[in-house]
Amino acid sequence: MAAISLNSHSIPTARLLADSHGRIIHDLRVSITDRCNYKCVYCRSGDSGVPADKSSSLGVQGEAHYPELAIEDYLRLIQVFVRLGITKVRLTGGEPLLRRGLMELLQELSRMRTPGGEALELALTTNGHLLPRLAGPLKAAGLKRVTVSMDAVEAETFERITRVPGSFETVLGGIRAAREAGLEPLKVNCVLMRGFNDDQIEGFAHFARREGVVVRFIEFMPLEEGRLWTPEIVVPLGEIVTRIERVLRLVELKSREASETARRYTFADGVGEIGIIAPVSQRFCGACSRVRLTSDGKIRTCLFSQVEHDLYGRLRTGASDEELADYVVRTIEGKEARHHIGEPGFLKPSRSMVHIGG
Repeated sequence: MAAISLNSHSIPTARLLADSHGRIIHDLRVSITDRCNYKCVYCRSGDSGVPADKSSSLGVQGEAHYPELAIEDYLRLIQVFVRLGITKVRLTGGEPLLRRGLMELLQELSRMRTPGGEALELALTTNGHLLPRLAGPLKAAGLKRVTVSMDAVEAETFERITRVPGSFETVLGGIRAAREAGLEPLKVNCVLMRGFNDDQIEGFAHFARREGVVVRFIEFMPLEEGRLWTPEIVVPLGEIVTRIERVLRLVELKSREASETARRYTFADGVGEIGIIAPVSQRFCGACSRVRLTSDGKIRTCLFSQVEHDLYGRLRTGASDEELADYVVRTIEGKEARHHIGEPGFLKPSRSMVHIGG
C-alpha cells in the first residue's frame, strides 16, 4: 500500500471533546475486525472452531460479522478524533492481528500528531496467537505497547477456555516475543469467572513476577454472545486481593490519572505489578475517558450502549471533516452517565464484546 495522505480533507479546528457530565474524552478504542481465531467461552458461543494454526496463513477464522472499513477510512475517522483531542488510540477486535493492512495502518497512525504536536499513545490488544512472528514487525511499524488476553497460566485450563488446542504455548511465546521486541509495558489481561478460572489467581501473581509483565484481572461483564453471565460468576476485587495476599503481600499504588480503570498493586519487595479492573463491584464510570469505534464505523459511547451512531455512514455520503467532527462532538455530549449492570431492567448491549471491540 502506498503512503496515505491525511491532508486531502479539511481538518477541523482543535476542540475540547467532553460529555455533558464534565468528563474529558481522550481515549479512542478502534475495532478493525470482529473476526477471531479463538472461541473463548466467556465471549463466543458455539463449538470449538478450527484451530488457529490450521486456518489460513493469517490465522483467519470465518468471515467478519460486520463489514470492515478500508484502512484509509479508519485513518480519516481516527484523524478527526485526534484533532478533537484524542491522545490515546488502541486497536482492537475481534483479533486485530488478522486484519490485512494492519502494518500500514500503524505506520500512518505513528505519524499522526495531536493538536499539541505530540505523537499518539498507540497500543493494541490481542489474543497473542500471532505475536511470535509479528511482534518485531509491529514494533517497527510504530506500535508502542501491547496487551495480551490470557485467561489461565495452566495449559489445560487455558485451552479449555479458548477451545483451541495448543494455544497456551503459542500465546506464552507471543508474550515473550513482544517483551523482547520492546512492546512495553506489556500487560496481560485475565477475565476471571468463578468455576472456570478463579483457581488461576495465585498462579498469575507468580507469573507477573516471573515473566516481567503487568497482570490485570478483569471482573466478568455481561458482554458474551450467550447467556453465561450471572452476578454469582463474578469474582470481585476484594476477593482477588485477599486471595493473592495469602501467598504474596500487596502494596497498593497511587493512580497515575483520574481516568485510570485499574486499581494497581505491587508486591512488598517491589517486584512485579498486578492491576484489577472492577467495573461490576466498583464501577469507575464517573471518570470514564473512553469512546469506541466499531469495525463498521459506528461510535459507541459506552460498552453497554443501546444506541450506536453511524459516523462512517456520514463519511460515505460525502461529509467533510468539519461535519464529521461536529457529529462526533454532538455524540460525545450525549455519552451515558454510567452503566447499569446488576440493576433491575438492565439490558445487555446490542452487540457482544467480540463485535464491539475491547
